[in-house]
Amino acid sequence: MSSFVSSMVQKVAVIGAGISGLTSIKSCLEEGLEPTCFESGPDIGGLWRFKEEPEPGRANIYESVVLNSSKERLAFSDFPPAAELANNMHHSEVLLYLRQYAQNFGLLRHIRFQTAVVNISQTADYADTGQWVVETEGRDGRQESEVFDAVMVCVGHFTTPNLPLKDFPAIESFIGKYFHSWEYRNAEDMREKRVVVIGIGSSGGDIAVEISQVAKQVYLCSRSGAWVISRVGPRGLPVDMMYTSRKNEMLKSLFPSLSNRIMENKLNQVFDHELYGLKPQHSISEKNTVVSDALPARIISGRIRLKENIKEFRGSTLVFADGSAVDQVDVVVFATGYNYSFPFLPPDLQDKCGQGPQHRLYRHVFALGLTSPTLAVVGLIDGFGAVNLLAELQARWATRVFKGLISLPTQEAMMEDIKRERAKRCKRFTDGKNNPLLVDVLPYMDSLAVEAGVRPNILRLFLSDPKLAWHVLLGPCTPYQYRLIGPGKWDGARRAILTQWERVHTPFRARQAESGPPTAMISYGLIGFLTGATILTFCFYKNLHLKISCFFS
Repeated sequence: MSSFVSSMVQKVAVIGAGISGLTSIKSCLEEGLEPTCFESGPDIGGLWRFKEEPEPGRANIYESVVLNSSKERLAFSDFPPAAELANNMHHSEVLLYLRQYAQNFGLLRHIRFQTAVVNISQTADYADTGQWVVETEGRDGRQESEVFDAVMVCVGHFTTPNLPLKDFPAIESFIGKYFHSWEYRNAEDMREKRVVVIGIGSSGGDIAVEISQVAKQVYLCSRSGAWVISRVGPRGLPVDMMYTSRKNEMLKSLFPSLSNRIMENKLNQVFDHELYGLKPQHSISEKNTVVSDALPARIISGRIRLKENIKEFRGSTLVFADGSAVDQVDVVVFATGYNYSFPFLPPDLQDKCGQGPQHRLYRHVFALGLTSPTLAVVGLIDGFGAVNLLAELQARWATRVFKGLISLPTQEAMMEDIKRERAKRCKRFTDGKNNPLLVDVLPYMDSLAVEAGVRPNILRLFLSDPKLAWHVLLGPCTPYQYRLIGPGKWDGARRAILTQWERVHTPFRARQAESGPPTAMISYGLIGFLTGATILTFCFYKNLHLKISCFFS
């Protein structure tokens, strides 16, 4: 980006007021930019705004949805959630948290509700200015256009249901009802019916569990099986707070096969995945796990029966790949994922941001081929955990690129980086070839944080603040770590890290009582110190210090 163009960037259009849009507005304000957010709906929240009726073109959730990630892992990096909020929040609490965030940082005044973006194009002098024309349509149908210095696309990838009917022979003969999970709201209409759920992602598993409480019988179809993990970890604490430390990430990097086996053994101690017919061919780190607290209980009680993929429909009879059949099926729910597209973008950018083979986003944010990097895609990403922190770091990085404070590599260098990332993704994930959004979450976050100048330096922390350093290394990798240093440094980050377990424990307390430090904190001091020191000593002894240096630089 030329210094002339970067000095001219001031007005930024933000498309969408969900999680990614809100954090993009705030990132603009932090860098002294002037954001205008266009939200087609009447309120903030995006995916987390529950709608009584599905709204075409918008993400939808069902009534009982709760977070797969715990609140501390979902949090914005400078706005810890209230201690009283549940750890795995219901969607209504998530929306409450987003409202508090928006109000606290004055984001609402920058949002134009019920205003849809219908087209984005480069200005005639784009080569010199990097500017874009944003065309919008209001609730009354009136269209307007406005010129912006930069654009941030924050519309997500859960808006267009993937309904692969062509993969199911003779589905037109089915006399019951079928629909995509995008349309599902609750199980009221499923009472005493035979229901087949296709797809064993987290949504498919949760929907099958919920329907099984009222249905005559539920069948859950899966082509490949899945590793199933509960939201509840050791001692009843949030599982993602127990296994997502920098120490664990270092171990996974050094000993990937051993780490996989250890985690798979832990899951098999809860229930034997092979016995239950769920054991997949892939290892636990190669594909997103299914998050479900009740699926094993519904299987062992017979309320859910696992089946292979559907071979064909014969009226109300479904024939499966193993030759078995189920008669008198009333309802089929397709939990078969989503497609995504950006019809308001120019055609060449639609291809580069889309899910086809032409997908070309440097660091999953900037499209190749633009003479000025003034269009960023935020939140178009997938990984093991909440997308919030990924989107926030993307937005913080992108706005500094807009300002000219960070320079992108040459087009050739960015293309080589995309090729390397694709090769790594295809090797790392079973879905890597078909899903260009997948990332290894912590390494990806750290790579952006390095460029933005906000990754914590653990060695320096050990010299200046050993207590905090141990929490950063051995404790859960929560968003506050990326506010300890650099641009956007927050004075409350240290306290947020040291008190995160208190906020985890608070919702469990039925009464106030005097107590010592949380159990997890004691384990940091006793077990954590010894295990961490042992790991570092072993790695250094084995001359692996080059591999671990990236975790401490």
